[in-house]
Amino acid sequence: MPTESTIPIASRPASKRFALGLALFYATMFGLVGTHLPFFTVWLKAVGIDSFWIGIITAVPSVTRFTVLPLVTSLAERRQSLRGAIVIATFVSALGFSMMGTQHQPALVLLAYVIVCCMWTPTVPMTDAYALRGVAHYGLDYGPLRLWGSAAFVAGALACGLLVDIIAAKNLIWVIASVAALGAFVSLGLQPLDQPKAGATQQHGAGALLRDAGFLAIIVTSALIQSSHSAYYIFASIAWQQSGYGGLTIAGLWALGVLAEIVVFALSPRFALQPAVLVVIAAISAVARWVMTAQDPPIAILAVVQLAHGLTFGLTQVGTMGLMVRHVPGHVMARGQGYLAACSGIVAGSTAILSGMIYARYGQGIYYVMAAMAASGALVMWLARHRLSHPHSAASGG
Repeated sequence: MPTESTIPIASRPASKRFALGLALFYATMFGLVGTHLPFFTVWLKAVGIDSFWIGIITAVPSVTRFTVLPLVTSLAERRQSLRGAIVIATFVSALGFSMMGTQHQPALVLLAYVIVCCMWTPTVPMTDAYALRGVAHYGLDYGPLRLWGSAAFVAGALACGLLVDIIAAKNLIWVIASVAALGAFVSLGLQPLDQPKAGATQQHGAGALLRDAGFLAIIVTSALIQSSHSAYYIFASIAWQQSGYGGLTIAGLWALGVLAEIVVFALSPRFALQPAVLVVIAAISAVARWVMTAQDPPIAILAVVQLAHGLTFGLTQVGTMGLMVRHVPGHVMARGQGYLAACSGIVAGSTAILSGMIYARYGQGIYYVMAAMAASGALVMWLARHRLSHPHSAASGG
């Protein structure tokens, strides 16, 4: 990868514009996640939706990841309009969240959420594909750009944490919709990138990715580790609220994890270990985290456990993106990200539904299942580590 010093002086302003636009968009995109993830289920409960329907509704993003998402990313890449697809998706998502706020019946909320997620869930993989293309082109580092998304997540979670103690929980959806609208307008500032050469696209089609055992190991491992967070994402805020913690405390617990994640992203350019090893370390950390969480620890211990999010999520993301850069050619990066998200969707969607049923009966015991998933991810990556030592194996159909 080129370094900043090897980039022609004339292109450095373009590099800075790209970095600024991407950092701002990551901030708004994950600021939306920061308001949505901790408090969307709180809003669902506030408008009278029970645990069974909450499990079904929160499974929608995962289901769209392996149904609609691959179609959207593939279409955007074939039409060489990745940036345009991101802009359209963010505006439709903002409109959809606004529509959802007018519905309180479970079936209607589910329908509105389906519409939202058909456009919202492809946004992250398309943005990561756009980011990795720009990172390779301008000689930048992914982690320091991505950390602004994590920082905005903290800001969004804290803001919602303050608001949940001030405004009625049934109005939280309008905070989410407002942040979505902000992201839509910021997406207009994303800089165009050079399109991949048609010859290269024809030479190595995206189908080669699905014939490569190394690439399959990457997406399966990532799906297992990241989906092991499902019970945490869905039920942590509800459980903490039932334990008597206020909105600001809940937001603070979420923020602790993401602050650790920011540190991991910031330090990632200094990591000397191979990406596959980083992913294994992340998976083992997730096993320990979920086993400890299952014990329903007191707030002091829980706060420390939350710091493990920097490893369980952040290090998994850094390692996975490092593997993607090494093994997925740039001209099929959007589809590679789409396949990654689709695999995660299949696993996370199943896990979300299962979590709803298990949590209703066993409560915090659901985290033992999450620990088993993370352990499986560690095993897959460890067995594939030698195959993943050869960059761009997918490009040759290996």
